[in-house]
Amino acid sequence: MQERDDSYIRRRLQELAERAYSENRYYHTDFLGMSELAVYHSMEQELSYVPSEAFGGTDTCERRMVRFGSEEYCGYPEGYPIRLLKAEAVQEKFADTLTHRDFLGSVLGLGLEREKIGDIFLRDNAGYLFVHEGVSEYIRENLDFVKHTKVRVTELSEIPEALAPKLREESLVVSGNRIDSILARLYHLSREEAQRLVQREQIFINGRTVTQVSKSLKEGDVVSVRHHGRFRFAGETGRTKKDRLNVRVEVY
Repeated sequence: MQERDDSYIRRRLQELAERAYSENRYYHTDFLGMSELAVYHSMEQELSYVPSEAFGGTDTCERRMVRFGSEEYCGYPEGYPIRLLKAEAVQEKFADTLTHRDFLGSVLGLGLEREKIGDIFLRDNAGYLFVHEGVSEYIRENLDFVKHTKVRVTELSEIPEALAPKLREESLVVSGNRIDSILARLYHLSREEAQRLVQREQIFINGRTVTQVSKSLKEGDVVSVRHHGRFRFAGETGRTKKDRLNVRVEVY
């Protein structure tokens, strides 16, 4: 399912910000994808008259809700309307090997909209789904099968340790600290292919769209690349004898 167009997202963000400002209460979007979140980040200055932030259930979630309001601004605390569900095989020995697409397809097959579903994580053939609280009970009552596997669905009150990010560290030798050079080396692409990803606005650094192929990275930057994955830039580590640059990245 395609993300909604930029003009719709801009209008929705402006509407919610104005409501939060005039009513001194919290307002939330549904889950936004990377391109939609990039619209929000591009509007942060414009919307700065009311506090806002984006969160998806954990700090590592890519799909996030934007919340307008804060405890100081509204005068009371309020969390995000996000619930975490675990879907696991009733009989593991008879279970299919399940993928992210299997879980997402089965949930959307219940008639739900994509924006009600956040990130989905797979651990030991079980799916952990961040969902809007308004659809949590419906999913628990109606999601019986994922692919051909009968599942049970429970709501978790805490984030399990299993969802802690598992990062794989890699050392790369690149011509310089440029996003196109690092992408090409990490994902085994040609420089031209890496540059096309940037030109197609498929690269996001800390949620913001990258538009320059020469963009450099800072330590701690989180880079999301459509259809390739995500990594954290861990910094530069020196130069080679041929004056090429050593960098470290941590791949999710």
